[in-house]
Amino acid sequence: MKLIISGATGFVGRELIRQSLSRREISSVVALARKPVPVPDNLEDGADPAKLRSVVVEDYERYSDEVIKEFADASACIWTVAITPSKSKTYDSDELKRVCQTCALAGLKAMHQSGLSKPFRFLYMSGAGGERDQTKKLAYMQEYMRMRGDTETKVLALAKELDVEVTVAKPGLVVAPGDMLKSALGTVMKWTIGLPHITTVDLSAAMLDQVINGFDKEPLMPDDLRKLVSKAQGGK
Repeated sequence: MKLIISGATGFVGRELIRQSLSRREISSVVALARKPVPVPDNLEDGADPAKLRSVVVEDYERYSDEVIKEFADASACIWTVAITPSKSKTYDSDELKRVCQTCALAGLKAMHQSGLSKPFRFLYMSGAGGERDQTKKLAYMQEYMRMRGDTETKVLALAKELDVEVTVAKPGLVVAPGDMLKSALGTVMKWTIGLPHITTVDLSAAMLDQVINGFDKEPLMPDDLRKLVSKAQGGK
């Protein structure tokens, strides 16, 4: 299968690229980013760097004909482009919405325009706090979390319109393996607000499982993602 990974130089995107180059089911990886995507370090045994195709865009909201051609015949996309909660305070609300929502919708439309494989699976990576109910009062970051939830709703609606299979992954705090400080913070968040943490390695493995084998459910909440990781590890 041909897989598109957006935000390929990002925190999660880099790990997705690393793992995807080792998956036998994946024949080609279109790494979409605003700068060239290098072959990752620490590739697993059997990884094939030749699968990687770096595709550069100036803006995730606009796609040239040349870029759209790169999407042709793809079987799936994992969309990771967003502004995280920790960085959201440095952006105004219009830019937050443009990056998190407008760009995702524009990207899906551009992919559909290219002529995709059937079925085509689109996995949108959001966050556990994203709230689809726009009337619900939230305890923290209300405007941001409502925007992320509204984006999920709009992505689902567009995918249905375009006849695309879709799910939303909603992880809790995402940490790098071995990051003891953030892992400790994740433990505190789990016990105080019920928000568990997950490593980039485990999150990437879970999302790759879903685009390769088909979506188990919508949305994929933190517990669902952890169960997918456990299932994958049990099959090794």
